[in-house]
Amino acid sequence: MTYMYKVLVTGANGQLGSEIRHISSSYQIEFVFTDVAELDITSKDSILSFLKENPVDAIINCAAYTAVDRAETEREIADKVNHLAVKYLAEAAKEFKLKFVHVSTDYVFDGEAFRPYTEEAVPNPQSVYGITKRAAEVELISLELPDSIVIRTSWVYSTYGNNFVKTMRRLGAEKPELNVVSDQIGTPTNARDLARFILDTLPKLNTSQTEFYHFSNEGVCSWYDFAVAIMELSRFDCKVNPIPSTQYPTPAKRPFYSVMSKAKIKTDFGIQPDHWRHSLQQCLIELA
Repeated sequence: MTYMYKVLVTGANGQLGSEIRHISSSYQIEFVFTDVAELDITSKDSILSFLKENPVDAIINCAAYTAVDRAETEREIADKVNHLAVKYLAEAAKEFKLKFVHVSTDYVFDGEAFRPYTEEAVPNPQSVYGITKRAAEVELISLELPDSIVIRTSWVYSTYGNNFVKTMRRLGAEKPELNVVSDQIGTPTNARDLARFILDTLPKLNTSQTEFYHFSNEGVCSWYDFAVAIMELSRFDCKVNPIPSTQYPTPAKRPFYSVMSKAKIKTDFGIQPDHWRHSLQQCLIELA
């Protein structure tokens, strides 16, 4: 096969990195997949020496510290992975003139909006996780890195790794009923859909500085709605009870409303994401 690009994927063992690996053979791209064992992205020297030995055309950063509650007490490591590592990767991308894709989160917003967040909405993170992810965004803005995008996404799940869908399936098979919060509203994202979008978009990247985009599946739901759909589509006889967030306190504050507008990404790239129920069904078919 003749390759168009050679791409470094960091965080390759996570949900998104694993999905990129899963669909990689469908693209004329040569991939260099790395996780912490192959490349320490929290060390700028390690990144620079790795890129000298392994020349690439682009970096897709899928690495993140995503233990949202644990981040409240492990702020230093969360900041290293979610903020400083992104800064070092982006600086290296600028030095080597590489395309750069970074994945961010709905947690950069406070969740107090009453309409979908656009890319121009003012971030106001309420958790250590959100604060460290926003710090990386600020670094990218200040770098004025060409051919780079930040993709904010939400409620990511996958056939790989640990996630809400897998947890609900496990509990649904074990328990007659579950309590799930019904007052946090957002949109689930199948990591494979996000992976496809990133790889389809990569050759088209042509920006003068970092552009921000929002990507999730289509539609809106609560975690309760999401759980009910998982039980229905999995054909589990498990009753899901809606509860307020006050009955399920967590160390990190979650955004109550984190629906993101996808108008910009649809206009600029001509895409139409699948509805979240359709993408959920595709994932559940594989898991079954």
